[in-house]
Amino acid sequence: MKTKYTHRNKLILPLILLATLLFSCEKLEDMNINPNGVDPAIAHPNLLMSTIVSQTGLAVVGLGFGNIAGVMQHTQKDGWSGGHNGYDWSTNQDWAGYYGILRNTDEMYKKSVDMELEFHQGVALVIKSYIFGLITDIWGDAPYSRALMGDQSGEENIKPAFDRQEDIYTGILADLDTANTLLSKNQNDYLGISPAQDILLKGDVDLWRKFANSLALRYYMRLSEKDPSMARAGIEKIVNNPVGYPIILNTSDDVNMDYPGASTVDSWPTNTVFGQLEQGSFRRLKMCATLVDAMQELNDPRLELWAQKIDIPLVVVASPADRNEIVDGIRYVGSDAVDQYLNQFGFPVDEDPEFVGLPPSWSNLPQAYNMNPDNNWGQAPRNPHASHLNDRYKKASGPLLKSRLLTAAEVHLIIAEAALMGWTNESAQVHYEAGVQASLKAWGISRAYDSYILNEGVAYEGTQKQIMEQKWIASWTAAAESWFDFRRTGLPALQPGAVVKRDALPLRFYYSIDEMDYNPVNTQSAIDLLEKTAFSAEDGKNSAWSKMWLLQ
Repeated sequence: MKTKYTHRNKLILPLILLATLLFSCEKLEDMNINPNGVDPAIAHPNLLMSTIVSQTGLAVVGLGFGNIAGVMQHTQKDGWSGGHNGYDWSTNQDWAGYYGILRNTDEMYKKSVDMELEFHQGVALVIKSYIFGLITDIWGDAPYSRALMGDQSGEENIKPAFDRQEDIYTGILADLDTANTLLSKNQNDYLGISPAQDILLKGDVDLWRKFANSLALRYYMRLSEKDPSMARAGIEKIVNNPVGYPIILNTSDDVNMDYPGASTVDSWPTNTVFGQLEQGSFRRLKMCATLVDAMQELNDPRLELWAQKIDIPLVVVASPADRNEIVDGIRYVGSDAVDQYLNQFGFPVDEDPEFVGLPPSWSNLPQAYNMNPDNNWGQAPRNPHASHLNDRYKKASGPLLKSRLLTAAEVHLIIAEAALMGWTNESAQVHYEAGVQASLKAWGISRAYDSYILNEGVAYEGTQKQIMEQKWIASWTAAAESWFDFRRTGLPALQPGAVVKRDALPLRFYYSIDEMDYNPVNTQSAIDLLEKTAFSAEDGKNSAWSKMWLLQ
């Protein structure tokens, strides 16, 4: 990993550009450098806070609304779909963008220590934990203890060793405990807070403290299969001591970042406002049938917020067998054409009159799904018989277009799962229902809760399967967290489609070719500690289907 500082590395972008660093789950780019930017050596921690918070928020959406949404079958693409639908990834999955955030975070922390600003120290530790958590969750072993020492001499700093994953998790949890202590005073006891510069939580000390402890809950549950005794002790410590370890339990405390929507680079990624054609990123992204079908079965009111109803319903008729016409907004097709479609693609026609999702990785021609009449089947066609995303995702910003870093819904469902395992005296049912209610409220439809919670499949049954299904649904646009849960629990029981690189969902990102070229000895040592599976195939150990320590 290239952690050595140069004159260019020591300069950061002006705030407006730092707030708009874009991420993708295939390639996380190095930061662009502005020679007229702010020098961290003289920047107040408040100026750096906007940078690290905005970059973290963009990373969450870039990951969880990108290819991982394809893995977790929230969405599918019908244009440039290989990485999204079929896991056709490669060794270009670079973590440089994440370490760029960490360099700024480290600078903020050091300056906060020098200036005796405890609030800013606590914030820096929370963001550091969040980003290092993503890195180790995604890749496994990674540079940690020496990762941010590139400005010091010595090969061990410029080309750092990879820390073991268990040590990274231990360090994250220790930092979050320290953050809880740093943030435990009254609001007025802190100096230098600028609410305007904190675009996440507006300088609210209590909210940052809740963020720290809720993030710790996430990571204790992450370790619940690998180290259950440690995980249980950590969860009990937090849940049983709400005064000493306050957590996020109300949607008003959700850790969300809004999109300004002032330009291409600070707007929702599928927007069509700033010179982006509808047939670009917006139109090629469709709802996945797995999510659509599950939500329809539960009569879930969130579906119509996320998905667009199909333009033209399909109705199959037996006679005449060659019928193919649109009457009063409905397309009637005869059995001959339907049989021909079935023989060609192996999938039946979906006659749902409202919402139709693309099955996961169903064909090399996803553009053709459900007898799409656009015979050109070009990249990202308009398909009148499949559900596009709701039109709100064409906008640059909006009240529901947020980067959702950590929510009350997730916290309640973590506690529900812990209670189900007997790890707390809290009621699993109470927290399960509170988690469902919190998600509906976060999407502005709390009025639907009373009826929704009584639906078959939603009404509490006391199973991990049910808790994880609701957590999966609630992770819409932040699907990375449900991916990490899936690896741990196997729930929901997703199955890969027919056109995939391997016949299993991937478990991690590849260590990048850049890392292997620049830091080959340490990268190879980390690769050697991975565990191959039946699906690693010709990748060798550095495979998206190899197991990191957490999964071994």
